[in-house]
Amino acid sequence: MRRALTAAIAALTLTAAGTTVTGAPGQAAPAGWGRPQPAAATPTPGSPGLGDSYFPDYGNGGYDVGHYDIRLRYEPATDRLTGTTTILATAIKDLSRFNLDFVLAVESVRVNGWVATYTRAGDHELVITPARPLTKGQQLTVVVKYAGVPSQTTVQGYTAWTRTADGALAVNEPESAWWWYPSNDHPKDKATWDISVSVPTGVEVISNGVQPRDPLPEAGNRTRWSWRSVKPGATYQAFLAIGQYDIVTDVAPNGQPVVNAYSTTLGERLPAARASIERTAEIVDWESGLFGPYPFEAQGGVAGPVDGIGFALETQTRPVYGPGFWRRGANPYVVVHENAHQWFGDSVSVADWRHIWLNEGFASYAEWLWSEEQGEGTAQELFDFTYDSYPADSEFWQVRPGDPGPSGIFDDAVYDRGAMALHQIRLAVGDAAFFRILRTWTAKRQYANGTVAQFQALAERISGRDLDAVFTTWLFTPGRPDVTAAARTTAAPAQPASWTRIRAAHDLLGR
Repeated sequence: MRRALTAAIAALTLTAAGTTVTGAPGQAAPAGWGRPQPAAATPTPGSPGLGDSYFPDYGNGGYDVGHYDIRLRYEPATDRLTGTTTILATAIKDLSRFNLDFVLAVESVRVNGWVATYTRAGDHELVITPARPLTKGQQLTVVVKYAGVPSQTTVQGYTAWTRTADGALAVNEPESAWWWYPSNDHPKDKATWDISVSVPTGVEVISNGVQPRDPLPEAGNRTRWSWRSVKPGATYQAFLAIGQYDIVTDVAPNGQPVVNAYSTTLGERLPAARASIERTAEIVDWESGLFGPYPFEAQGGVAGPVDGIGFALETQTRPVYGPGFWRRGANPYVVVHENAHQWFGDSVSVADWRHIWLNEGFASYAEWLWSEEQGEGTAQELFDFTYDSYPADSEFWQVRPGDPGPSGIFDDAVYDRGAMALHQIRLAVGDAAFFRILRTWTAKRQYANGTVAQFQALAERISGRDLDAVFTTWLFTPGRPDVTAAARTTAAPAQPASWTRIRAAHDLLGR
């Protein structure tokens, strides 16, 4: 979990200023082109944001994306990226223009084969005016050609693209697509992906999903790697790991392919990384018993290089882990956390970034459940010890996990108090109802979005209980809630055996 630009970006007001550019001399649109429309219909611009309460200019309105075909060429020696992304979408209103989120230099844009004009607005808006107005329900094919050096392309002084000694990582949250493919960058607009990258032969490329074909040799001592995701996902859940990797493949208990990749730079940390990530299929199998069938087509993990990221991210089908997680030995708890996100965050995504508790609180509580399973401390013992580890006057208790603010979406409270909130819900409704609530949530909202209010309504419907006091106290009220002695295992809880590894993982997760 990683956030880069939070409050600063959220506070920006987009401007309409920008220089109009055409990729090539365009054709004049014939008069009267397009479907017959009612005389009163007047195409209007799509909105430059989806109105997220924390990041209002993330995403765009007026269309819905179904698929991204991302075809790239990357040069590790210079970090130069050249690309053509084809976007298949549907107009959901009559459009005179629409926006994409993107920051690299654009060479040309075509919409349904016609050259389109484009301008820049704000920090990351690409404003496209098609040669012909678009009508509601019309299928769109948008082709954007671009090039640049992502590590040198910044927004508010920041780039989500991590250049490494042997390649790069495109891994971040809540924004990462801006630096490598144009998109409608918000979890409310999910799509599938085909991702194809040409690199010098001997360099590996790992991404989401499955490989539809083996790596293909190309002219000039190059190789093209291809990956495909057939289940819809949010834009930030697509990733690239480019560099020197050892790739290990297997088959999971449910018959799915497992692809794990390990940077060759890990050195003495490699055994710990393998001892953790190679348990992915086991962990996914266990989580499937709690949360319902695994929602995607492949499994695995990527252990990134020593000069890569300092966090981990639940990239769809194949989480990416920074090297710090293996510094003190194996840590399966971070693997439990990131794979729990495949249900809570990836399959069921937030409808608005203020609902981040639905991602991080749930993945953190999965670690407590794994601790119970392994006999390393019950969820109740972890609740007691976590509660006591934060003094009553700690700033930790001032963050509301149900609405932490744009700069606090990865605060410790979202993880730890978020897990405590779920434990209190579990105590209030009982185990049978609690786990039925989790499985129903993941089933009913698979590949869709959710809010805290919707989760509360579901929990109340299944349990038959009024849970407003629990949700309000633990998610929306600053200050340390009172916990009665009857709700504790002991007045002075001992440290659970799992605590050290859970804490070590969380120290990195929120970076």
